[in-house]
Amino acid sequence: MKRAFELAERGKGYVAPNPLVGCVIVHENIIIGEGWHQEYGKEHAEVNAINSVENKAVLPYSTLYVTLEPCSHFGKTPPCSDLIIKHSIPEVVIANTDPNPKVSGKGIQKLKDNKVTVMTGILAAAGRSMNRRFFTFFEKKRPYLILKWAETADGFIDRERQNGEKGSFQISSEESSRMIHRWRTEEAGILIGKNTALTDDPFLTARKWPGKNPVRILIDPNLTVSKDAHILDGSVKTIIFNRLETRTVFNSQFVQLDFSKDILPDIMMFLHYEGIQSIMVEGGAETLNRFLANGIWDEARIIQSDIILGNGLKAPAIPVGKSFSSEIGNDRLIEVFNF
Repeated sequence: MKRAFELAERGKGYVAPNPLVGCVIVHENIIIGEGWHQEYGKEHAEVNAINSVENKAVLPYSTLYVTLEPCSHFGKTPPCSDLIIKHSIPEVVIANTDPNPKVSGKGIQKLKDNKVTVMTGILAAAGRSMNRRFFTFFEKKRPYLILKWAETADGFIDRERQNGEKGSFQISSEESSRMIHRWRTEEAGILIGKNTALTDDPFLTARKWPGKNPVRILIDPNLTVSKDAHILDGSVKTIIFNRLETRTVFNSQFVQLDFSKDILPDIMMFLHYEGIQSIMVEGGAETLNRFLANGIWDEARIIQSDIILGNGLKAPAIPVGKSFSSEIGNDRLIEVFNF
């Protein structure tokens, strides 16, 4: 199963909104087939693993290990449970039951109904962690939320701005910047507030790493961000939450909300409806603190540089939780989990 997890991770950044899935087939304690879900809309892990087996005559005497319950419905591809039954594989070992209501136990039941021995819950915690975006989306009915910011060694997220001063203030190293762009390819959406859009005018794309760009999400109550801003250039699908209008212009989707109340639940509901499974919040302190105050977050990634600023805009205070730290060049990455 650990090998199946290793294979599944190779699909990161390519398979969403599908989950990461890896599969290994074993005959007489020897791996005879391997596969993983490589790209959304293409063959699932079980299909690729079965296809990789040279001598399919031994499949009726083999065990299939898979990180997530085989599907039982027709989607972009045929049901994997049917393929397992077709090849008379007698035993299937599964890490996690699929939380998607279209599957959720139905694949396991179909296998059992066809005399396949099924074992579940093997390394289940590791499986949930690997597919935490997928599980959060279906269980909490909202995207998985990653809060991300860079801060100086003395705890500032930005310098003091004078007289409407514009332009981004680079705190993290170039190595960290490339890593952030890689993160962007791994998430479905990226969110900022109007202050960041007005001050930094960011592109919010993955220019420094190969892969897909996330959907850009902007909270701009009164539509004060200029139509000439990079975030509204139409190059990437962009959702703008505001209080004035609902309309779509090219790649920009304006969504009207009631800002007299807390808007985060409505934003989460809308993004869930849109099928956006994960979001990286890269906004400024005001936007980040809004999520922290509401307790609506799953993970925080804080890049600490060795810069001493002396004064400026204070970085958010993260609640104590399960955390890990690592080094990225001269920077330190702190990851905090809220589950």
